Amino acid sequence: MTGAAGSPGPRTNGLAIETQGLTKRFGQQLAVNSLDLAVPPGAVFGFLGPNGSGKTTTIRMLLGLASASAGSVRMLGMDMPGAFQDVLPRVGALVEGPAFYPFLSGTANLHRLDAATRHAAPATRKARVNQALERVGLGHAAGKRVHAYSLGMKQRLGIANALLSPRELLVLDEPTNGLDPQGTREVRNLVRSLAADGTTVFVSSHLLAEVEQICTHAAIMSAGRLVAQGPLSGLRQSGSAGIRLVTPDAGAAKTVLARLGLSPRPAAAQPDGEVVTAALPAGPAAGPAAGNAAPGNAAPEDIVARLVEAGVRVRGFAVERESLEDRFVALTGEGFDVAQ
Repeated sequence: MTGAAGSPGPRTNGLAIETQGLTKRFGQQLAVNSLDLAVPPGAVFGFLGPNGSGKTTTIRMLLGLASASAGSVRMLGMDMPGAFQDVLPRVGALVEGPAFYPFLSGTANLHRLDAATRHAAPATRKARVNQALERVGLGHAAGKRVHAYSLGMKQRLGIANALLSPRELLVLDEPTNGLDPQGTREVRNLVRSLAADGTTVFVSSHLLAEVEQICTHAAIMSAGRLVAQGPLSGLRQSGSAGIRLVTPDAGAAKTVLARLGLSPRPAAAQPDGEVVTAALPAGPAAGPAAGNAAPGNAAPEDIVARLVEAGVRVRGFAVERESLEDRFVALTGEGFDVAQ
């Protein structure tokens, strides 16, 4: 914790961002409720949730743009907001969309913004602005007035502003919101390249497709609460799994599945037979031999063997896990935008 003189505490666990009990109230409204985030260094961390779930309010507290009602924040190993003078120069941010002078060029806008930054060195300004524009793919449009930029170009110019100085952490609030497919690809590729260089990227989004394509870790918010977080692969695998069987012998298949302790769902007809589905029990399958599979704990290959032994014709068999969208709906009871 921050000492009496406001000096930052020592680095403890190496997390890029850590919050404990972070809470924000607006009168009687609880916008963020006791949030415990853990963002590992070098991650592309997706901060997920529908609009109004508390994502932007959290980001504003992380960056010192809003005060917390309770709880603590550590960024890059230092307590915030006490250490903001040491931390914020190492953090780039794009929050609630970029704002620029429309009749100035991209270069002129970045020069003005850099000049307003207390830690920016005037002697290196021109080189840093040119480098940032090239980094985001705007070198060819550096002299063009911003009012002629597409929305995707404006988003990339906002990221260029965040990159005018070397950054260890980049915080992006809905960076692809409102972009066309080309602009979305541009921002997505930029985020990947930044992460490849070792920058931790914290991306707030309500667009599932974007998160699945660029993120390594994620946290899911619902109505101000954190309902899950961890590596993206782990969030997918933590959901339920089931089997999908295609067979012309649906009745016999259901009997076999019931004997194995599975609960087959109603069959659906399709041209090559009927589709029978059933949920697999939680936890890893034990994988016993086909002749002595324990009820409710049969491995997929053993299920197929038992079906064939019973004369069930198997035309298709698959184990299907919940998608990230399914997991989100299961955790929050809300839908998720899966595309723009």
